Amino acid sequence: MTDTKNEQQWERTISFADGGTRLDKFWGRELADEGVSRGRVKAWIESGLAKVNGRVVDKGKYKLAAGEKTVIGAAEPEAGEGAPDPVRGRLDVLFEDAAMLMVCKPAGLTTHPAPGEPGPTLVNLLLHRWPDIAADKSGMDEQRPGIVHRLDKDTSGVMAVARTEAARLKLSADFAEHNVFKVYLALVHGVPTPAQGTVDAPMGRHPSQKTKMAVVDKGGREARSDYRVLWTGPRGLASLVAVRIHTGRTHQIRVHMAHIGHPLLGDAVYGPRESAEWERRPDLLAGLAPRQMLHAFYLSVFHPETGEPVTRWLPPPEDFCALLAGLPRECLRVGVVGMPGGGKSALMRFLGAMGRPCFSADECVAELYNPGGDGAAMINQRFGGAYTLEDGGVDKPGLFAAMRESDQVRREVNDMVHPMVRHRCEEFFKAHRDEPVAYAEVPLLLEGGWHKEGMVDLVAGVRCPADKRTGELRRLRNLPPEILAVFDSWQWPEKDKLAACDFVADNSAGLDHLEREAERLDAAALAALADRDRATEAWMDGLWPGLAGELDRERAGGEGPA
Repeated sequence: MTDTKNEQQWERTISFADGGTRLDKFWGRELADEGVSRGRVKAWIESGLAKVNGRVVDKGKYKLAAGEKTVIGAAEPEAGEGAPDPVRGRLDVLFEDAAMLMVCKPAGLTTHPAPGEPGPTLVNLLLHRWPDIAADKSGMDEQRPGIVHRLDKDTSGVMAVARTEAARLKLSADFAEHNVFKVYLALVHGVPTPAQGTVDAPMGRHPSQKTKMAVVDKGGREARSDYRVLWTGPRGLASLVAVRIHTGRTHQIRVHMAHIGHPLLGDAVYGPRESAEWERRPDLLAGLAPRQMLHAFYLSVFHPETGEPVTRWLPPPEDFCALLAGLPRECLRVGVVGMPGGGKSALMRFLGAMGRPCFSADECVAELYNPGGDGAAMINQRFGGAYTLEDGGVDKPGLFAAMRESDQVRREVNDMVHPMVRHRCEEFFKAHRDEPVAYAEVPLLLEGGWHKEGMVDLVAGVRCPADKRTGELRRLRNLPPEILAVFDSWQWPEKDKLAACDFVADNSAGLDHLEREAERLDAAALAALADRDRATEAWMDGLWPGLAGELDRERAGGEGPA
């Protein structure tokens, strides 16, 4: 096809309220916020640059009718050779009869020919499969035969298409009057609060970036979106949201979700900061949002001839589902606990030798207490240098003696150091997100309530006979009995620790036995990971039909698509 392109083009479907409005007054109002004067609108119309239902109208006094589609602007392709060509391509059909279609528009496919979009487009594919919709046979618009609504190029999902001019007029009017039922699925950054709500925020062109839309204080057009959070990923990383739009403004969902602080994943236009941060992630998720994650999931319209509802829904495409499945598919985080001197560190060495990432809270604290460490700085500031060495590091024996003598000092130190250890542990798990399993030895994990706060997925405890722990193992560490007793007094009793564990490794025999226990623990962790993956797959399999059923009931309660 050959286009003659100049500046810009706008199109509208006339609503019932605008029926009877003069063409020049309609476009003068619509383009006021675009910086287009009424004089320019008049000149465009008189120059033949305005069309109604594909036919040039050069009289400004022409009165528009509800459902008519009007286009204006200097970017309209010239007549003649501008008709789009039929192009072979895959197009999944959800509904078909002589009056209308429902099809699946894949992401990456533009709805109809437009300046700067070389194609092929959905229109090209439609013309190949249904040549009867072409303008010379159907009387519909040459550039957009059958098109009654649009989806963004990178949005996938269900679209309705008219096969006759009469059907197009009826469907266009229903879309213009919002007499349809449309629900989208979106993956958004963070967790929208509240979990269910309405965004009622008028929209118009961005005041300085004319290719973008925005929520505007003055001169905007009504725009209302109802959203509902269906699922939230680990630690609020992202959420799956269902959005029903009552109006059909350009980029409405993308603008509204960004307006409430939760832009769509992959949307660099309306969430540039969040999108850039996502692309810098150190894990596989960074490459799983190549487009805005938006899918037109559910559409119900009244049939243009029978008046009966035509309803279809479509699960999201592979890229959307891959990202959704990938969000919870992180390493299984295992916390390792046990009594002091009971063999936790030896168990961790065996796990590390198996290639598993391992974190030690004791080693973390040692780093924090070194000269220049954050822990050393905080303790120096809080206690006025009483437990600080000349090199700036922590006087560990002096601090331990103070903690032993004063519960208040011990609590203050714990309150300062434990959050730092927790942050380091969180960063450790984040850095190893793509590993199957990662282990963190945290002696006070249970006492600190980490297991109840989602820090770990599984807690493994090491059971060691008291005589072995206080005898042979204590002597190997050169630990005085009274010091071991102090450490014990700061922790839960062993029976309480082990009762809170999901797995217990036995350290009643030698190192060979403990190594086998490490292998048994790792096998149990991998089994738990596989169970979690299967549960995620089962959840996703049931999610789409379940949601469609809910929407069927919601729509039926309203007695029609609207």
